[in-house]
Amino acid sequence: MEKYQSTDFEEYFSLVSDDEIMKYITGKGLNKDEAGKKFLSILRQSSVDAQLGYFKVFETSTNILLGDCKIVYNTHLERSLEIGYLLKKEFWQKGIGTLICAELIKGAREKFSDFKIIAIIDPENIPSRKLLEKFGFESYWKGIENDIPTEKLKMK
Repeated sequence: MEKYQSTDFEEYFSLVSDDEIMKYITGKGLNKDEAGKKFLSILRQSSVDAQLGYFKVFETSTNILLGDCKIVYNTHLERSLEIGYLLKKEFWQKGIGTLICAELIKGAREKFSDFKIIAIIDPENIPSRKLLEKFGFESYWKGIENDIPTEKLKMK
């Protein structure tokens, strides 16, 4: 994993423009303008803290982009971090999400031990919920946020 740089937009766009990948995140893939605005926001958030931000996830020996992940301050719950990830379809159901979550949680625990860790998913994204539950997350809120079905989970 390494933080996105300003030169990584095309890699980012290759992920977020895919309707299937984005189904449970925004409901559909982003167009170039939407992705550009989001990417600038990602770069800003990534500059706040050296250990926090949005990261490219790639296979180190081949440098193939697998997806991305984030660990950022959560603005809705005091002293909390939000984790999340997305993967290219060809890497679904291969245990990569588990590895990413484990790494994000480990980093959060080491550097921000007194912070709560949360994740936000689409309530219909059963694989993500099962993965988070495996790490001890419990649902604490369901509803509509920014016109998108949303479920918030907090690590016990």
